[in-house]
Amino acid sequence: MIFLNSFLFCGTICLIGQIILDNTKLTPGHLTTIFVVVGTFLDMFSFYDKIILWAGGGALVPITSFGHLLIHGALAKATNLGPMGLIMGMFDLTSAGIIAAIVFSFVLALLFKPRD
Repeated sequence: MIFLNSFLFCGTICLIGQIILDNTKLTPGHLTTIFVVVGTFLDMFSFYDKIILWAGGGALVPITSFGHLLIHGALAKATNLGPMGLIMGMFDLTSAGIIAAIVFSFVLALLFKPRD
């Protein structure tokens, strides 16, 4: 059942994104920012954790999860270190993904030539 829930959650996120792209003049960059902010707000109200329990790993795949991880780490550090913890904890949970994106982008840029 969790596979179906995961598929439905990710599919719904993609459907919403495609509807927004088709019916507005927003760019994919705008849409990515919107989804990160939505994920952040869902985690601020402790709703994203319930979605993760319902959809499993499928809730950790879309871009909304990045916003969830940013604020989740920041709030966890803020409870221990105060306001400075907000800045320090923001990248605790997301640092591995950011580093992987940088490394893979660099390697692929070396392997392939850009088009004109």
